[in-house]
Amino acid sequence: MVPGLPDAGSLPSNARLRDPFRKLNGSRITSRADWRCLREETRRLAGKFVYGEKPPKPSSVTGTVTSTGITVNVSHNGRSATFSASVPLPSGTGPFPAVVVIGGFGADTAAIRAAGAAVISCDPYPVGREGTPRSNKQGAFSTIYGSSSSTGLLLAWSWGVSRIIDVIEPSGGNLLKADATGVTGCSRFGKGAFVAGAFDQRIALTMPIESGSAGAPIFRGIPGEGAQSLSSAYGEQPWLGDAFSSFTGSPARLPVDTHQIVAMVAPHGLFVMDNPHITNLGPRSASVAALGGTEVYKALGAGENITYWADVQDGSHCANRPEWRTPLQQHIQKFLLRTGNTPGAMRISSRAAGNLAEWRDWQTPALGAAPATRPRRARPARWPRPASPPPAPP
Repeated sequence: MVPGLPDAGSLPSNARLRDPFRKLNGSRITSRADWRCLREETRRLAGKFVYGEKPPKPSSVTGTVTSTGITVNVSHNGRSATFSASVPLPSGTGPFPAVVVIGGFGADTAAIRAAGAAVISCDPYPVGREGTPRSNKQGAFSTIYGSSSSTGLLLAWSWGVSRIIDVIEPSGGNLLKADATGVTGCSRFGKGAFVAGAFDQRIALTMPIESGSAGAPIFRGIPGEGAQSLSSAYGEQPWLGDAFSSFTGSPARLPVDTHQIVAMVAPHGLFVMDNPHITNLGPRSASVAALGGTEVYKALGAGENITYWADVQDGSHCANRPEWRTPLQQHIQKFLLRTGNTPGAMRISSRAAGNLAEWRDWQTPALGAAPATRPRRARPARWPRPASPPPAPP
């Protein structure tokens, strides 16, 4: 059971990163089986205080999947919305794994297709538009849930990715494999990719690129690093949920930080690409988030499923970098094609190297298997009851 969440006014200040293995009731998990409950608790904390709520699947999600595009039709509580995405397929015969590319720049789509995966090019603005006030949000998400919804754009875009997967799942698998879907994007769209992978466990591979403040970097580290301030990231666009306004000047009060969002992706593939040359992106704080999240990956026996790569020469924002091409294709082979086994790596640049030891006062537990259940006591034999008639067909 997940306990009730605290109120913002009752949150204590803690400059260190919260123990990602500790529940709200103060106990620490002791087995890998406990992670599912703790992950749900983390998801609820992140929704309430950081991103806003991500609603469950709407009552109706329909659409089409063709060799050139995907259409998504959503209906819920009398409201309807539609959006679409283009689908450049790789060469060969499907069905193909696919990578949802949020936004139109930064992702090496040629390398993705060369690795054997389709590219689902998703314009996020029909789902959640930028340039709108928080009181009048626009796009498919707001059409369904209201223009004054307190949910931010990052989670709205994540909702859109989930609805694309909803359409792929019943399509018969003739073109795309719903159980082999990745997501990527750069800069603001890297923030969206990071959140999408954390909030939908159907995503097999998450690849945020240079996501910056409101993306991978730990909130607590951003002020000291000199990255884009939290108040600036909150005010530039309604990326974060409305409730985050209480923490822009006091991130130490947050009951959750991005090392725990990294952990929410576990045990699935995570490939964080970063740029150590632009301080405004918070690369040092991002490396701390990756290191902290890696501790959860390791405890779950999935330490080889996470990569952080900021050791790059070109400092241009959202450039297609040669250092990333091979590991990008290796991740697609491992997590989407399931033909590779290259282990993850921590390639942290000396230009922006964070130190997890400075941020934690907890140690990683050795999580064992689920405890054995007690055998049930034998019950006295009883005469069998007459079989019930079969239920009527629906």
